[in-house]
Amino acid sequence: MKVLVLGAGISGHTAASFLKKKLGKRHEVIVVSPSQYYQWVPSNIWVGVGRMKPEQIRFKLQKVYKRWGIIFKQAKAVSIHPEGDDSISSGYVTVEYTSEEKAGITEKVEYDYLVNATGPRLNFDATEGLGPGKNTLSVCSFSHATEAWEALRASIEKMEKGEKQRFLIGTGSPTSTCQGAAFEYALNISFELKRRKLDHLAEITWISNEYELGDFGMGGAFVKRGGYVTPTKIFTESIFAENNINWIKRAGVYKVEPGLAHYETLAGEYKTAGFDFAMLIPAFSGHDIKAYDKKGEDITSVVFAPNKFMKVDADYTQKPFEEWSVDDWPQTYQSPAYTNMYATGIAFAPPHSISKPMKSPNGTAIFPAPPRTGMPSGVIGKIVALNIAHQIKHGKIEHKHTANMGRMGAACIVSAGYSMTKGLGATMTVSPVVPDWDKYPQWGRDIKGTVGEIGLSGHWIKLFLHYMFLHKAKGYPFWWLLPE
Repeated sequence: MKVLVLGAGISGHTAASFLKKKLGKRHEVIVVSPSQYYQWVPSNIWVGVGRMKPEQIRFKLQKVYKRWGIIFKQAKAVSIHPEGDDSISSGYVTVEYTSEEKAGITEKVEYDYLVNATGPRLNFDATEGLGPGKNTLSVCSFSHATEAWEALRASIEKMEKGEKQRFLIGTGSPTSTCQGAAFEYALNISFELKRRKLDHLAEITWISNEYELGDFGMGGAFVKRGGYVTPTKIFTESIFAENNINWIKRAGVYKVEPGLAHYETLAGEYKTAGFDFAMLIPAFSGHDIKAYDKKGEDITSVVFAPNKFMKVDADYTQKPFEEWSVDDWPQTYQSPAYTNMYATGIAFAPPHSISKPMKSPNGTAIFPAPPRTGMPSGVIGKIVALNIAHQIKHGKIEHKHTANMGRMGAACIVSAGYSMTKGLGATMTVSPVVPDWDKYPQWGRDIKGTVGEIGLSGHWIKLFLHYMFLHKAKGYPFWWLLPE
C-alpha cells in the first residue's frame, strides 16, 4: 500500500511519522512538500526579535525521512485525481518539483490513501499592499521572521539615536486568524524595547478584527486564574496595559500604504493607523489545488470548499449562530466524496467560525476565522495516521480514533519576552477548543481545565517545549511517547 501525505508541517509531519512507525517497511509512506525544511512555527516569534536563528527552529526533512524510510519529494501539489485516469487505475496527485535540480518538472504520484496536510496559503493578496516585499512584515515563516528582525533592528537603531517609532501589530484582514502569533510578537517587541531602555520612544498599537480582546478566534474564554474566573478579555487587556500597548479592536484592515493602514470598523467607519513598523497577519485560504475525476472533469467544488480547504466529515449546513453545535465539527477528517482521502490541520474546511460572525453596516464581515494550529493540528494528524494504518492492516474502514475540536482540549504557551531570568510566558489551556454551551452552560468550557497564568515559569515551559518538539520531530529516541 502507498500512503501519500501532502505537506510536512506540524500535522503532515506528525501523520507521516506515525504512519511509518505503524506500517513499517511493508508499505510506502510518501511525503510531498514544497520546502526542504521542517520548521517549528511557534518559535518564529523569537527569530522575529533576534533571539533565535532560523537554524535553531528548522531542519532538513530529507535526512530524517531517509532514516525513517519515508520517500520525500520536494514539490507542490497541483491537482488531485482520486479516480486515476486511463493510464493509472489508482488515485494520484500531479506534483511540480520546487527543488533547484528539478524545478518545474511534473510527476504523477500514485496513492492508495491520501492525507492532505498542506496547511494554509498566506493570502496577502486579499489585502492591498499587505505582506513582505510590500508595506508590512510577517512572522508566518522563518524567512518572514528573519526579515521582520532586520526591520525591527533598523527601528531599534533609530530609537537609539532618539527617534520615536510607531509599531502596529495584529491582523491584516477583516477575517484573519492566528491572533496568538501577533499577540506574542507584540509582547516580545515590548519586552525587547524595555530591555534596551527604549520603551519611552515607542508607541505600540494592537489592531485586530476581534470583537473583544482575547477572542483569539475561539470566541474568547473564561479562565481560572488565582482562584478567580476571569474572561480572556480582561486577561488580555491587563497584559497590554502592563506593557503600554494601545489597542484597536473590531477593525478590518483592507489596504496598507507605506506607513499607513486603512481599516473599517464594525460600526462602519473608515479610519487609518500610522506606523513606522507593521507586522500584520494575513488571511488564510487553502492552496490552489484542483481535483478531476477519471473523465478529466473538474470536481474541485466536490472535494474542496469555496475557501479551498478540503471538505471532511463536518456538517456544512448553513444555519444561524444560535444553532451551532460541537457536533458540526469533524471527528475523523475523512473526505465524504472519497473514503481513502483525509485532510488534517489547517487543510480541512471548518463548518463555520468559532467566534460569532459579525458584519459592519457596509456588509463587511469583520471577525476571526477559526484557528486549527499547534496542538489540534498535531492531534488530528496523529489520529488520521492511526486510523489509516489500522485500515491497511485489517482491510476494512474503521475509525478507532476521533478528534472532535468540540471535545478536544488544547494548551498554548504564549511568549511574552525571552530571558532566562526575566522572561515571561502566558500559559493558557482551554477545554474544549470549540465551546460546548449545552454541556457547560455557565462558561462554555470545563472551567477546571481552562486556566490562564503568566510568569517566568511560562517562559521556561515555552523554551522546554521548543526543544522537546524538535526532539520529537527529528525522530530522536522515544519520540512517539511525547505528546502532540
